[in-house]
Amino acid sequence: MSAPRPDFSAIAIGGSAGAIDALMTLLPRLPATLRASILIVLHLPRDKPSLLVNIFAPRCALQVYEAQHGRPLEPGSICFAPPDYHLLLDQGPSTSLSVDAPVLHSRPSIDVLFESAADVLGPQLIGVLLSGANGDGAQGLSAIAAAGGLALVQSPESASSDAMPRAALKVLASSGSSAEPACVATPEGLADYLTYLHQRSLL
Repeated sequence: MSAPRPDFSAIAIGGSAGAIDALMTLLPRLPATLRASILIVLHLPRDKPSLLVNIFAPRCALQVYEAQHGRPLEPGSICFAPPDYHLLLDQGPSTSLSVDAPVLHSRPSIDVLFESAADVLGPQLIGVLLSGANGDGAQGLSAIAAAGGLALVQSPESASSDAMPRAALKVLASSGSSAEPACVATPEGLADYLTYLHQRSLL
């Protein structure tokens, strides 16, 4: 008899060009009773303050805040990476900020978040990769799948910039059947899938 599926304690989301529009559809659809923590990395201009908390807080049922170094992960919340800092997950779990070199020309890097979160949470993690114009996040999403977590990808046809989801699907396909994405869908479909997991008391 196989072991029961562990509850998911966190959702790591990454995106670049076009991802804010996807999040505007996805995040407001998530219920206030969601127990998981949501960590989000978007490629942002380094020299400007982020307005993401101001944009999303009024639209979401969950608490929305910008990541702080050493802050414990909070269930039922949405945490955005600040501009020009890598966002990582440390044991605890808690968030950590780093000014290490950019990865694929990006800081924050989606791969950095996905890989660090996979190391800490393993099968308790869901990774979601959205619209974007480069390959950041593809290797990290594969790491989440390899650790036993779930990989979700915005369908390339629904993305305004399809390079990022296509890169993720290519890497996952080359990693074997164990890394197949659990869901490839529009932002609405991704929200519906996460809500379904929540209704099954997994999220």
